[in-house]
Amino acid sequence: MQVKVFNTEAQEVGKVKLEDKVFGCEYNSAIIHQAVVAYLANQRQGTKSTLTRSEVRGGGAKPYRQKGTGRARQGSIRAPQYKKGGIVFAPKPRDFYKKINKKVKAEAFRSAISYKVANNELLVLDELKLAEAKTKLMAKVLDNFKLTTNTLLIIEDSDQTTLRATNNIDFLTVTVSELANVYQLVVNNTVLATKGALKKIEEAYAV
Repeated sequence: MQVKVFNTEAQEVGKVKLEDKVFGCEYNSAIIHQAVVAYLANQRQGTKSTLTRSEVRGGGAKPYRQKGTGRARQGSIRAPQYKKGGIVFAPKPRDFYKKINKKVKAEAFRSAISYKVANNELLVLDELKLAEAKTKLMAKVLDNFKLTTNTLLIIEDSDQTTLRATNNIDFLTVTVSELANVYQLVVNNTVLATKGALKKIEEAYAV
């Protein structure tokens, strides 16, 4: 499989051969869904905590007698219907971790990135070297490719110049090849990757 390679001016400068084992896999929605659900669940801290009626301070005495007042019976002013009362089914700290097998996770990534290639949603840059860490320089590159919606930029190394130049572009997500994941591929309309980044992805997933 060969795809076109562009420079930052969006001009074609050649082609690059992609490994079919990584970029030519069948689309498998089931394992992609599994990987995305696991990723989102594992991002949750699970630190929420509020008090139930038994944990709220006060309310030990019965507010008024059981019968004869004409009012609904009450046992505590810390019941959920009262102001400053406890919370019904109060959230407590918990672990949302979901396990996913390494092979399934890798297969999901291959399937997701292959879908991008098959649908012409993967653009390959020869290299990305900005003269300065200026947002306008990165914005010019994106404008050359007419990218205005959710875009994932995969770079080879953690280049501070590029990272600083992309900070203020709200529709652009930047990651290095080692940290690219299925969720990022799914939520972004287009993937813009450097040739070096794709080479590293091939080395990691061509097994």
